[in-house]
Amino acid sequence: MLPEEDSALTLGIDFGTSNSAAAVVDAAGELQVIPLDGERAEMPTALFFASETSTVLYGSEAMQAYLGGVEGRLLRSLKSLLGSRLMDEYTAVGDRSIRFFDIVVLFFKELKRRCESHMGAPIQQAVIGRPVHFVDDDLSRDQLAQDTLERAAREAGFGQIAFQLEPIAAALDYEQRVAGETSALVVDIGGGTSDFTVIRLNPARSSVANRSCDILATTGVHLGGTDFDRMLDLSSVMPLLGYNHLGRGNRPVPNSVFFELSTWHLIHQSYTRKALHFAKELWADFTDPVLHRRLMHALEGQHGHRMLTGVEAAKIACSVAGEKALVNLDFLCNGAGNHLDARITPHSMGETLRPALDEVVQCAQSCVLRSGLPKVDAVYLTGGSSALRPLIDALGAAMPDATLVEGNRFGGVAAGLAYAGAHGCFQHALH
Repeated sequence: MLPEEDSALTLGIDFGTSNSAAAVVDAAGELQVIPLDGERAEMPTALFFASETSTVLYGSEAMQAYLGGVEGRLLRSLKSLLGSRLMDEYTAVGDRSIRFFDIVVLFFKELKRRCESHMGAPIQQAVIGRPVHFVDDDLSRDQLAQDTLERAAREAGFGQIAFQLEPIAAALDYEQRVAGETSALVVDIGGGTSDFTVIRLNPARSSVANRSCDILATTGVHLGGTDFDRMLDLSSVMPLLGYNHLGRGNRPVPNSVFFELSTWHLIHQSYTRKALHFAKELWADFTDPVLHRRLMHALEGQHGHRMLTGVEAAKIACSVAGEKALVNLDFLCNGAGNHLDARITPHSMGETLRPALDEVVQCAQSCVLRSGLPKVDAVYLTGGSSALRPLIDALGAAMPDATLVEGNRFGGVAAGLAYAGAHGCFQHALH
């Protein structure tokens, strides 16, 4: 039995496309970033419905079960469905169907349970982060996305909910570490979006609830880590399954199957009876039957998430070490002793991601331009994809006079949301 609710306790929730995090400012005024996944603050935004035990696993346990070959269904990148009609559609999970919306509710319930267990008290108030744009250039769908997220949080048990832009939340976290008046471009590169805010920071104003006068500009673009994963998957892995393969009549094999198989939130569509039939019939378009066999093995074995997970890991390793990284694809080979891998190098990664990164950097520059400032003092990097080396290099080249500061990639937004909640954001945050 949890003790009586502390009405002053407000949970900051960073519900991310790839990872989620949560934090609170406790009764003593101390920030607590909550360990959601063992000792780790970040929790993969993933659920695994295990068939044999009829149980639901979350976070890293969900990923480990899937990668370990446990029979069941993995779901990731649910945030990417917000604002679309897919959120109210049903998907097969074992021998039953469940709405994607209800899966989001399940995730929020588990996140709430873990936070309450850690704090030892019920939590009814939440400040939830949101990107500058859930959906680009469509205000009605953008509002629908926020409304859907609020409805899911309420069904999970939160009674009072406010929203704050994720880059503003990151700025509030960064403000705790600046010594005086500073202008900053906050760069929040998440799994599904890249968001930017130019803001004036000063620790003397950190407890002021309404900071709207300090926010000089916000921009955002619907590009993030999951898009980078898709681009790298298409450039390095999918050609080994027939993507861009010139088949009979020197015509390329239809590419829709490869795009679905490379997109986190669409992978499940590749495994439907209709999709499998379509892929089988493609055999006539291939002049290399080995490629078609690999494609069918990937689809029939439901290896899409496994391949993307390998690409994601190689992307991180390549960015951190600055050396080539391999994606092991031996599971696509038939027979002992066969070996297959895809290679990602710093050069190939930079070339593959260049168009997307140019768009992200242009959006960042546009934010500074809109602020009216000739330049900013600092560029503060946060979000799970902000450590991508080609992005850091591109931002440094675009803003050579600013100091690049690498923040808490996974906990910074949640911390800022918690600070916003502690400073009375329910009167001033986005509702």
